[in-house]
Amino acid sequence: MSNMMTLRSLILLAATTALAGCNLAPKNVRPEGAIPLTLPQGGAYPPLGAEQADVTAIAYRDFFTDPRLQSVIATALENNRDYRVTAANVLIARAQYRVTRASQVPTTSANGGITYTNNPFGALGGAGGAGGQAGGAGGVPAQTGNLEIYQASVGFSAFELDLFGRVRNLSQAALQEYFATEEAQRAARISLVGEVATAWLTMAADQDQLRLSRETLSSFGRTLELTRAQFRVGVISELEVQQAETSYQQARNDIATLTAQIAQDQNAINLLAGTTVPLEQLPAELGEGGAVLADLPTGVSSAVLLRRPDVLQSERRLYAANANIGAARAALFPTISLTATLGTISTALGGLFGAGTQNFSISPAATLPLFDGGQRRGNVEVARAQQLAAVSTYEGTLQTAFREVADALATRGTIGEQLSAQTARAQAAATAERLSDARYRAGIDSFLNTLDAQRTSYAARQTLVQTRLARATNLVTLYRTLGGGLN
Repeated sequence: MSNMMTLRSLILLAATTALAGCNLAPKNVRPEGAIPLTLPQGGAYPPLGAEQADVTAIAYRDFFTDPRLQSVIATALENNRDYRVTAANVLIARAQYRVTRASQVPTTSANGGITYTNNPFGALGGAGGAGGQAGGAGGVPAQTGNLEIYQASVGFSAFELDLFGRVRNLSQAALQEYFATEEAQRAARISLVGEVATAWLTMAADQDQLRLSRETLSSFGRTLELTRAQFRVGVISELEVQQAETSYQQARNDIATLTAQIAQDQNAINLLAGTTVPLEQLPAELGEGGAVLADLPTGVSSAVLLRRPDVLQSERRLYAANANIGAARAALFPTISLTATLGTISTALGGLFGAGTQNFSISPAATLPLFDGGQRRGNVEVARAQQLAAVSTYEGTLQTAFREVADALATRGTIGEQLSAQTARAQAAATAERLSDARYRAGIDSFLNTLDAQRTSYAARQTLVQTRLARATNLVTLYRTLGGGLN
């Protein structure tokens, strides 16, 4: 019992010593000054609210209001293969952290065995020995036959007493890497939501463009038939016929191009979703919007960017680099390890745990390389350089995030005016087309004016669809860059 208490005391002492060791890692401090304190304002940028809204609290099912788009996003989050890889990476990092953390406590094991051996002392005793002694050599009682030695023990081997924090810092580095992979998964989720929404909205806009091209083809076709009829009776020249033919064939080409583009849009959505999306979940038109929220609140502070998963991922890796410095510094000091066992040994199985059979051993050891060619100090320099790189990576990630949000805000501040202007332009062009066609049919205006009006109206309506898509995708981009889509 006293030996067991001794071993328990040693284990407790080893664990306490490891926990009480010093830490040679730099203090974790978030770098500051990489970006301005406030988001851009004035000029192209929209007026921002006085309070910062938590965009991450807006679930994608609240931001994307079309049930079909919601279903496609949910399917992608479940089946997208790249997203599955990020989820697997989280599991890998978590398991690696558990493996590293296990080094902070002794690995205790139990052993048992039996040894069969001959008895040389018994052989000597059986011969009578020198001087006719009844005993064996050296006074060992004479025995015959073989010996059976039973033994059992429990203990730990070469457990490192973490006096300088080497093991603890390695564990901390693994923990921070685990947290970084979790943030990477969150960033991948946000990116996937944004990509699916953008692909879905792009297909919706292409559907509108295809419908517009078909309508225009029909209009150009009627004009072409009219010009051919007038050419046959000698009212107009062949030049006007060929000009009408050019517009008609352009519309035909646009239809073929858009048909292929829509098929490619569908393939892109299927790839993102990780499966074939049912036709009823695909968009039929973009229209004037309605698939996403009409607006997204934002505040003036750039601190919202600190909560972006990709920024937090870089921050976690910076902290892991700090911990690696501590581990490299600790390697400059002696490594102290402890091996201890407590067991029992007997020549009879029944007496294995009897009185007087216990034995124990304690073997502390210290190791300090006297000459390693500067390897350990080189490891410290490597860790410091990696920490400097991690700082720059963090600041670069934060600056990229600031630029993405600033760009999205610049578009948001002007897209409303663009949409209003393009809507008015398309309406004016359509009116001019009707008036010009009426004047041409009445013989008041030339065919060239009519053809020009048709082309202008067609281009204006195409641009209007593109502007509507730009407004919808800008809201998606702003939602993504501000960290939305986590719920």
